[in-house]
Amino acid sequence: MLMTTARRILLSLSLVFTLALLAACGASDTPDGDPPADAKAFLSIGTAPTGGTFFVIGGALADVADEFNPNWNVSAEATAGSRENIRRLIQGELDFALSNAAISYFAVRGESSWDNAYPIRAVMTLAPNVALFISPEDSGVESIADLRDKRVVVGPAGAGFEMFVGPLVQAHGLTYDDFSPLNSTQSGAVDLLADGSAVAAFLGGGVPTASITQASSSMDIRLIPFDDDAKQQLLTDYPFFAPATIPAGTYRGQDADYQGLNVGSMHLITAESASEDAVYQMTKTIYENRASVVERHPAGRAIQAKNVVRNTGTPFHPGAIRFYKEIGIWPEDEPAAEAGPASEGDEAASTESG
Repeated sequence: MLMTTARRILLSLSLVFTLALLAACGASDTPDGDPPADAKAFLSIGTAPTGGTFFVIGGALADVADEFNPNWNVSAEATAGSRENIRRLIQGELDFALSNAAISYFAVRGESSWDNAYPIRAVMTLAPNVALFISPEDSGVESIADLRDKRVVVGPAGAGFEMFVGPLVQAHGLTYDDFSPLNSTQSGAVDLLADGSAVAAFLGGGVPTASITQASSSMDIRLIPFDDDAKQQLLTDYPFFAPATIPAGTYRGQDADYQGLNVGSMHLITAESASEDAVYQMTKTIYENRASVVERHPAGRAIQAKNVVRNTGTPFHPGAIRFYKEIGIWPEDEPAAEAGPASEGDEAASTESG
């Protein structure tokens, strides 16, 4: 009798444990082992190193997509920047990413320093990157041609700046072999100018650019002009270049408007193989909630009808095109499946950029 009672107790406990286990499994999985229909998808947006503008803006885009799409968990991931983002998109390690449009332009073609063509697609064109050479007033450098045989800061090592600096100096009759290129961060470049280690530096981003403001506050500087014919050649040859004006008074000692260039807008990209529906939903969520992006970073002001569809030479993803056509802002003569020239009248948006 005692043995029977003990056996009953053990059987009861076993049944309770089994039912609890089944209930726990049922809470997270459907009977066939698939996740429940209401499970959220995890999406990642590649940005750049922490502290940079790409990282902050990528975080703003991720926050907005996460907040306003109930089906997603979206996170921004710190990366080494455009080059790494492009490679990781193709490897399936990122879902979306930020990139400089000039770097994407050459990546999708397998040109410049890319080892092969990378099948990436644009989702939306974002804020411009207004960049230029500056030099101390007493350096004797008054034009880009004057950089010959000089020490010039051309950007951080491995960042891909050569993909827009290279064409820019070539249009002015120079190559990297004609001067001594130095690699440094933007703040480091200002120090190199200050101590005479360099006579010019290529700096830029949003307007005003912090590094140029820093340089102009500590020394008299010159904003080196672009030659008009060279600038027109660049605008004709490369769709990622666009006119950009820096208003007079932006920097100390700047008495007149500076007629410059957007040397490659920031843009949101994805892999060609990305789901059309996912890209459509991402485009729709960010565009319809762009005011919330602006609340997080002023670069969100570039998310407007004229700018987001601006062709910078990387084909747009069908999912993005689907949304833009749906709201009536996609230009019907814009190439969808292959890269083409920029549309006439394209202008850089007046927003802060990375």
